[in-house]
Amino acid sequence: MSIFRAGLAGRRADQFVCESPRARFRRVMLFVLVGAVMAILTVTARSQASFSSEDSSATAVTTTSATLDLAYVRPTQRTKISNYAFDAFGPYPLVGAAATAGINQLTNSPPEWNQGLKGFGRRFGSDFGISAVGTTTRYGLAEAFKEDTLYYRCECRGPIPRLRHAVISTLTDRRGEDGHRVFSFSALVAPYAGSMVAVYGWYPNRFGAKDAFRMGNYSLLGYMGGNIALEFFYSGPHALISRMHLNNAHGSPIQGPNR
Repeated sequence: MSIFRAGLAGRRADQFVCESPRARFRRVMLFVLVGAVMAILTVTARSQASFSSEDSSATAVTTTSATLDLAYVRPTQRTKISNYAFDAFGPYPLVGAAATAGINQLTNSPPEWNQGLKGFGRRFGSDFGISAVGTTTRYGLAEAFKEDTLYYRCECRGPIPRLRHAVISTLTDRRGEDGHRVFSFSALVAPYAGSMVAVYGWYPNRFGAKDAFRMGNYSLLGYMGGNIALEFFYSGPHALISRMHLNNAHGSPIQGPNR
């Protein structure tokens, strides 16, 4: 039996070596995505058992938040799942994918997808898929590294310090019970994971790693723009953006700091 398993493993290794670089990269990225999805599912499973205790503790946290506005409060599992669903499948990624697809339609990029409704549909699906893969990767890796992906507005005053805070928050997250800020590997990898999967998954064969890196840079800039919007334009549940039912749930909960 062990000989059979060894022979099977050797055969799979030979097949992997004989595969093209594109096919091998697809296999590796598939493993990465599966790992990220499993992490998200783990969060979901654990949240089912902790919802009741979290709901009871949320009242106590809200009561004390009036006197401890600057105290860091880690988000609950319910908040994490809500933010993931909103960031991956909510109105903003849909609108963003439609806008990006419209720009690509005007520039006919990639030209292999042609024009018309069918071409726009392919571009929209591609851009939405890139966003969903990137979001899933970020939340999955953040859960694995015990990081808090929520955006916390700056305690500082003045446009320059607040802008600097928003930019720095693009590649940092909170960690630990005290919420100390750390460099986020998940925030760095996520934008490029989505573009890599697109290039080696459904883009024309002439696209390669350089194109994926360029697309990932645009995704990272887009995420930075979202942080800037949260810092300067979101001002709580009574803001205009909330009344339009487009409140970006990526911001920190009410009981967190700076709210």
